[in-house]
Amino acid sequence: MSRVYDRVALIGLGLIASSIFWAIRRGDLAGEVTGYARSGATRDTARRIGLCDRVCDSAAEAVAGADLVILCVPVGAMGQVTADIAGALKPGATVSDVGSVKRAVIDAVGPHLPEGVHFVPAHPLAGTEHSGPESGFAGLYDNRWCIIVPSDQSTDPDAVARLRALWEGMGANVDEMDADHHDLVLAVTSHVPHAIAYTMVGVADHLRRVTESEVVKYSAAGFRDFTRIAASDPTMWRDVFLNNREATLDILGRFTEELFVLQRAIRMGDGDHLYEYFTRTRAIRRGIIEAGQDTDAPDFGRAAKRP
Repeated sequence: MSRVYDRVALIGLGLIASSIFWAIRRGDLAGEVTGYARSGATRDTARRIGLCDRVCDSAAEAVAGADLVILCVPVGAMGQVTADIAGALKPGATVSDVGSVKRAVIDAVGPHLPEGVHFVPAHPLAGTEHSGPESGFAGLYDNRWCIIVPSDQSTDPDAVARLRALWEGMGANVDEMDADHHDLVLAVTSHVPHAIAYTMVGVADHLRRVTESEVVKYSAAGFRDFTRIAASDPTMWRDVFLNNREATLDILGRFTEELFVLQRAIRMGDGDHLYEYFTRTRAIRRGIIEAGQDTDAPDFGRAAKRP
């Protein structure tokens, strides 16, 4: 695939940004990729592992001359970061992001952007429970969805088309969605599942009848797989919940109602209801596999450990 941008700047150098860089390099999608992280230790690590063609010591330096700037920082930090880089943005540049919440990001970022800079929010639906610059890999976005959420500052169709081409070049399937609808959908598919996983770990922690060693020892079954995402970055998820609180609370309320119905069926010994419920939800889970968004391989596709 031909190059989409001459220069791309990544602000924040964690898992998502690192994977973007390696995917860009794999596909030769940009001439140069610059990067910046607030932490000096993170910048040192990025330099050591060759993450980005040039790691800068300020965000303004990183975005200077960039055709595309991707904000890869926690949602709660995006407004301030945008204010910091606004004066250094090149006229005609595109600013995008990778945040899991879109309405709050649009409201926080948009007012700081100068005239002539295009803002095209995006959200790659990919990740792992690991974080940091050394966690990234080129194939993270392969056959995963990236949702582009045009804003009032996404009026240039070429800016949207080029960003779409970049994500497709990195292996992603691309769709477009309204910001508010995106936030509701992601509350169902990502935000509430993370909240439940964190809560289940908290339940195990507070249930003193089950010792910590027993939780670790016997977690090879459901607890391990269900709570894997509870190892995700706490700063990122704090900001997600605070910035998508209405949709998250709505879906949590619906989940609680479903849980009460399930609880009653168990208490009343209603096996027919349990069987029907588990059969229906199992079919939905199988649909995820059939859509190519997961695997039915044993142990969720984990490679066997080598001695």
